[in-house]
Amino acid sequence: MIRTVITSVLIILLGWSAASWLTYDFQIWTDEDARRLEVALHPVEISPVQIEGPDLAETDLPTLLRQENVVTIADFIYTRCQAVCPSLGSIFQQIQTALLNDAGNERPRNVRLLSISFDRKHDDPPALRAYADNLSARPELWRFVRVLQAKQEQALLQQLGVVVIPDGRGDYEHNAALLVFDGAGRMVRVFDIEEHQLALDYARHLARKQIQETSL
Repeated sequence: MIRTVITSVLIILLGWSAASWLTYDFQIWTDEDARRLEVALHPVEISPVQIEGPDLAETDLPTLLRQENVVTIADFIYTRCQAVCPSLGSIFQQIQTALLNDAGNERPRNVRLLSISFDRKHDDPPALRAYADNLSARPELWRFVRVLQAKQEQALLQQLGVVVIPDGRGDYEHNAALLVFDGAGRMVRVFDIEEHQLALDYARHLARKQIQETSL
């Protein structure tokens, strides 16, 4: 009886220790949670990838993202998407409205939006412009771009943890998240689309923090 109790206690302790180690002291429970914690602890520097978009000369993504004191909230979309992308577009419309309203108060006005298409064959600049116009996107706040080279596109998706799977019918299955980049062009946070207000609040906070640090 005593041996059975001792064995049970040891199993519980071993299970507890294993769970603690696997979940960063119970901070995470899924691979996605692990990725988000890792990003928060170790911001991701992205490799140069060539991009283009409406009213945007060909450049590389880190250059576009690196703007002093500017914070960028990005998502990955494709214009023919009928699943999650309309929801992402609606969320960015709400964030854009909030950013426009920020002009009338003391909140920082240096938060920007960026939608990156992973359907480079179809989403050329005219297609992206039409999509942006349909969403009433304001170019000074919300840009749309595509990656020009397939190899660079795949490397970027992998680097940022974006999963895109062709469905065999010309469309894609993909995950959806809001990625926050600081003024140095590093991905510093990842939020669920349901956490869009939290993503905006964090971006505002980070923008304010960057301004304060620059003024010191």
